[in-house]
Amino acid sequence: MASAGAGTVSGAVAGAVPGAGALGASGGSELAIDARGLVKQFGSRRGLDGVDLQLPAGAFLSIFGPNGAGKTTLLRMLALLSRPTRGSLTMLGVDALEEPDALRSRVGLISHKSMLYGDLTARENLEFFSSLYPGGPDCARIDELLRLVELDHRRNDPVRTFSRGMQQRLSIARALVNDPDLVLLDEPYSGLDPHAAELFDQLIDRVRDGRTFVMVSHDLQKGYEMCTHALILARGQVVVCAERAQIDAAAFRDLYLATVGVGVA
Repeated sequence: MASAGAGTVSGAVAGAVPGAGALGASGGSELAIDARGLVKQFGSRRGLDGVDLQLPAGAFLSIFGPNGAGKTTLLRMLALLSRPTRGSLTMLGVDALEEPDALRSRVGLISHKSMLYGDLTARENLEFFSSLYPGGPDCARIDELLRLVELDHRRNDPVRTFSRGMQQRLSIARALVNDPDLVLLDEPYSGLDPHAAELFDQLIDRVRDGRTFVMVSHDLQKGYEMCTHALILARGQVVVCAERAQIDAAAFRDLYLATVGVGVA
């Protein structure tokens, strides 16, 4: 059933949507994310307003919603870049509010911004980011990642000479240097041409390997194609959550329009 805020949805569609936040996590499944009552206050405005989210390990969650819905605010919390004003957050079995440092090496982030250093080579970038984690640079893993993202032949070239698509591929390698269990993606397709987007898809498929993914996207079609689970935020609240196996793309698009009431990509 649809969660609060989805009351205008027809019974047939709403019946395919689980309750707010509980994304197929029943039956004792291990949870990658267990968020309860997350609130984020920005002065008099609430960026998040009581968000609950229980996501099973190994899932791929796509988060949708209009501008200002709270998508980036939620992702920043999951990336350990921001703390909630209220609420609890457990990730990968660790209390993210009490022990954030124990989680940092288990989380990777891929953004629409590459977060790479243009004057450094591809290899130097990976060496630098690898040095931020316990154990320091792992040369064998860096070589493996460069081959994985098909940039081994450009390993010694400055990143400023790379195309947007090449930089995003290197961003995947950057996010995986610590071999994370949870990978976060913030509008990763922004600025990619169709060919680069297809290559990005293929690379993400290659590195799924039981990892849990959470992606924020404005592209409803692309985001829904990739996910196993989907979440719609509006006004800082979860208004719909669904397992993709329970609702097809056309019905989910209708559900988005009915609950959010704005156009989609």
